[in-house]
Amino acid sequence: MNALLDNLNQKLAKVYLGGGQKNIDKHKAKGKMTARERIDYLIDNDTNFLEVGAFVADGMYAEEGGCPSGGVVTGIGYIHGRQAMIVANDATVKAGAWFPITAKKNLRAQEIAMENRLPIIYLVDSAGVYLPLQDEVFPDKEHFGRIFRNNAIMSGEGILQIAAIMGSCVAGGAYLPIMSDEAMIVDGTGSVFLAGSYLVKSAIGEDVDNETLGGATTHCEISGVTDYKMPNDAACLNAIRNVMSMTGDYDKAGFDRITPKAPAYNPEALLDFIPTDRGKPYDMLEIIKYIVDGSEVEEYKAGYGKTIITAYARIDGWAVGIVANQRMLVKNKKGEMQMGGVIYSDSADKAARFIMNCNQKKIPLIFLQDVTGFMVGSRSEHGGIIKDGAKMVNAMANCVVPKFTFILGNSYGAGNYAMCGKAYDPRLIYAWPTAQLAVMSGASAAKTLVQIQVANLKSKGKEITPEAEQELLKTITDRYNEQLSPYYAASRLWVDGVVNPLETRNIISMGIEAANHSPITKRYNTGVIQV
Repeated sequence: MNALLDNLNQKLAKVYLGGGQKNIDKHKAKGKMTARERIDYLIDNDTNFLEVGAFVADGMYAEEGGCPSGGVVTGIGYIHGRQAMIVANDATVKAGAWFPITAKKNLRAQEIAMENRLPIIYLVDSAGVYLPLQDEVFPDKEHFGRIFRNNAIMSGEGILQIAAIMGSCVAGGAYLPIMSDEAMIVDGTGSVFLAGSYLVKSAIGEDVDNETLGGATTHCEISGVTDYKMPNDAACLNAIRNVMSMTGDYDKAGFDRITPKAPAYNPEALLDFIPTDRGKPYDMLEIIKYIVDGSEVEEYKAGYGKTIITAYARIDGWAVGIVANQRMLVKNKKGEMQMGGVIYSDSADKAARFIMNCNQKKIPLIFLQDVTGFMVGSRSEHGGIIKDGAKMVNAMANCVVPKFTFILGNSYGAGNYAMCGKAYDPRLIYAWPTAQLAVMSGASAAKTLVQIQVANLKSKGKEITPEAEQELLKTITDRYNEQLSPYYAASRLWVDGVVNPLETRNIISMGIEAANHSPITKRYNTGVIQV
């Protein structure tokens, strides 16, 4: 575990450098703060910033020289004690240009803001769409244009948006700050226009410099496009803090919270308890006791469906319902041993009932995944595993209470779905460094793929030697194992990040606090469930 956490910290240190020290120096020579410095200045002292998507684009766009964090830093921070989603372009990465994954990350930030009715603050410093990849970022439904559609939707729903133009803001991107409720611009470094001076010269033959075309004086004194002209980054960020300080209170969902208690178990010892060997069983209930207040857990149907734990607890004072895969070999109601990490009919039935109860009582749900899938075979099929699995998926998918997912170990196949994977709208989803995500394990998948390829060769009259077959198996296994990595998932935003297990309590607490901004207006209804 220490080795995994060292690797996590090394990767984060690299991410925090953005476009590299040389580009950081050039950026600061213009009198500008970096994206992360702007966020640090903006948020309250001694508060946590919950980053979303730190590892976005990790290992991607190698031919383009990489795009650390997708060229934008996003996350939830506190400003005068109020939570807000912050989106800060990193101009040290390709001048803050929008790669395809940048658009996806911005949309994820807006999604979190809309789901939780959080104010959203844009710190704009971007050269616009990365033109060599424009076909992957411009025209589709979930591409660049969706950002402005969301601006309009949030405005209509009364979700506060504040934009600060702290660098370039060009072409279609110019609409983002102007569709916000309030727009600020930094004199001398900020500029906003539909077309820059070179394009204007090419299009209509006019000679004009960028400052005259779209600088702070132009837009604050002539066009009226922006609302406030600020002398520097610090003054601009202070102005945002001032706006937030006068913003009224929000309607609350009413999730229950009492005075928090620390876990009775030493949280640091959690790192020694988690097995890095994913074939080794462990007691998930003990993991939970390292996370919850007072290490106190009230199990629901403790003696039934034992391969899933369902329990009530509190985390940082918040009442929560926990659905977790049990990794130990356990006895079922017939006294038979059942394999840990597999969902059986009785455990799926129990989980569905528990999820419905939490919705009835307005209790947020926490899913802790270490799942290899649903049990297969004639006995399970005859026992109705598909029906019970569908019941669990139905109950989970129709939740009106917020859901939060953590992938601790395996997350394979339909088990990922039933335990609230990304496709099922968890408010936040994070992975521990021990996580793996795929349709099936690397060993199983590789053997299956090798069998298919060998059969194809034989069908064409070709033979393969045992040595060649082993080499093929190794090649496929290595490629598949790379795709199993939590960083592979984080780079593509299948999860919101890879985190130290000790951060889990804080993420859940901040997530429920954010969700409490959004009152539940929809009645819980699962539709048709076969019992």
